[in-house]
Amino acid sequence: MTCRHRHQPTDTKPAHRTYRVPEGEEAEGVGWPASLANFPLGQWTADARRFYARGDMDEDRIEQLEKLGMIWSHFDVAWEEGLSAARGWAAEHGHLLAPLDAAHQGYKVGIWLKNARAAARKAAEIEQRRAEGLPVESSAGALSDERREQLEDIDPSWCPSWPVEWQRAFHLVRLHLEEVGGTLPTEPGDVVHQGADLGRWVRSVRLGWDNLTTVQQWMCEHVLGIEPATEDEKPKPRRTQADKWAMNYQAAKQFYEREGHLRVPRKHVERIVVGEDQEERELRLGAWTSNQRSRAATLPPERVEQLSAIGMRWS
Repeated sequence: MTCRHRHQPTDTKPAHRTYRVPEGEEAEGVGWPASLANFPLGQWTADARRFYARGDMDEDRIEQLEKLGMIWSHFDVAWEEGLSAARGWAAEHGHLLAPLDAAHQGYKVGIWLKNARAAARKAAEIEQRRAEGLPVESSAGALSDERREQLEDIDPSWCPSWPVEWQRAFHLVRLHLEEVGGTLPTEPGDVVHQGADLGRWVRSVRLGWDNLTTVQQWMCEHVLGIEPATEDEKPKPRRTQADKWAMNYQAAKQFYEREGHLRVPRKHVERIVVGEDQEERELRLGAWTSNQRSRAATLPPERVEQLSAIGMRWS
């Protein structure tokens, strides 16, 4: 199938069966002869496709309609309708990385693009299987090379290997840099464009650098000038409950080794040094030992044994 543009008197949508030529002066105003006013064009084109499918149409009429851009297959009509909406959306937004709820003149272009990407990925999987000499049961639902090229002509990055949301934010940051001359947003709320918080995205990229593919890292570094976050910039990992218990146990052991017992006053605070960075922490050891005593029945046996070894009295 070649990409052909249909003659459309009003908008980018195809002529449906309910479409009629405008009446009187309105028809003449858009280039239609007044004699065709109120002509049921949608029904006529549907009938023409049916006659063509049955083989009941003369060759000269087929040729005449094809010169006007007639598309015979209903499946091709549906594709052209989606492609037209995709072109319109991209012309307005500057890319083809539409969110799922995106629409153009009422057409749900976001869902259409999602389905097109699924078809493109299926085509890629089939191509990979063939390259590996594996059997391919069916090519149904796979995007043809021609249709893929039609979308790539609109936006070469329309079907990325990673999430579309990531690629859309990348594209918007690049546009922002071109517009403002190289000021990279780095904090949440710095720049919001087309609903995307670009500063928040840049921050997430820097902090999650090791989770990106090599290609994504190259794009961020060489196209946008983003560098990975330093160790000092990365937030401290949250301590788990097991980490917290171990830290309090360390404080209890330190108290026992110093005092010779574990009869910790209720309001006592114990200072300990933890981690490779030798961070000093203040722990409410008195309250903690009291809580451990009251929860003795539910504590794992190994914890009961650890505390008993440093003088814990359970009653």
